[in-house]
Amino acid sequence: MANPVTHFEIHGKDGKKAQAFYASLFGWEIDANNPMNYGIVSPPDGKGIGGGIAQAQDQPMVTVYVEVDDLDATLKSAESLGAKTILPPSDVPGGPRLALFADPDGNMIGLAQAGSM
Repeated sequence: MANPVTHFEIHGKDGKKAQAFYASLFGWEIDANNPMNYGIVSPPDGKGIGGGIAQAQDQPMVTVYVEVDDLDATLKSAESLGAKTILPPSDVPGGPRLALFADPDGNMIGLAQAGSM
């Protein structure tokens, strides 16, 4: 796979309740000890991908993040194929460089700058 999925996010109506649900269901260890209460899920034994579980700012949603070399170029290409940029390239404080777009059907897809995760 040229551009792997490297991260997922689950945003629920109640972030703490969503974190408790997924921790109980899948046995995930979730660390939300940070100012944003963003629940970081690390892959056990290096199997699978890491992710996060948090409070939704608007509607509950699930987003996958695809690692790319150039956020701007990928967004431009996505737009030429009918997508709409939702979040231009942005630095997460203490974290990766990300962008978001909606595909032609409205699905939210995240982009992560290679080497920033």
